[in-house]
Amino acid sequence: MDKRPYTIPGYFKAEEHNQRAFSKEGFYKTGDLASIRSDGYIVVEGRMKDQINRGGEKVAAEEVENQFLAHDAIFDVALVALPDAYLGERVCAYIILKKSAALSAQEAKSFLRNRGIAAYKVPDVIEFVDAFPATGVGKVSKQELRQAIVRKALENKNEKDVSR
Repeated sequence: MDKRPYTIPGYFKAEEHNQRAFSKEGFYKTGDLASIRSDGYIVVEGRMKDQINRGGEKVAAEEVENQFLAHDAIFDVALVALPDAYLGERVCAYIILKKSAALSAQEAKSFLRNRGIAAYKVPDVIEFVDAFPATGVGKVSKQELRQAIVRKALENKNEKDVSR
C-alpha cells in the first residue's frame, strides 16, 4: 500500500505535470502559502498561484480579469480572494475605470454573466479604485489589495455590530 501523505500518487500519464504538482515526498502542491505557528496551527497566508478557491471551485484570476477587460469602460482590473467563513474564499474585483466612464458593480457583474462566465466566477464584491498599489518592481500588489478588502470587511462588520 502506498504510504504517501496524499490520496493520489499523481495524474495519469502526466509525468512532467506530476513533477511540478507533487513534492518529492508525495505532497500535492496546492499553491497555498502557509506557516506553522508556535502552537502548531497552520495559517494560510496567501497563494503562490493566482487562483481563488471559492467553496471548492477554482477561479483563475487572469481568466476573469481578461473577460472584464473586454468592457469598454474598464481600464484595468485585479481579482483577489476575500476570506469567507463558509466558502473559504470569495471573489473580489478591484476595477479602474477609463476616464469619464461610468459603470456600476451590478452592470459589471451582468457584463460577465452575459459573456457566459460561470456564476461562481462572478465577483461577490466589486471595488472601484483610481489606482492599484504597486510592489517594489511595479507590479500590482494583490497582497495589499487583499489586505485592504479584509480591513474593509472587518470595519463593516464592526459597524454592524455597534449598530445593533
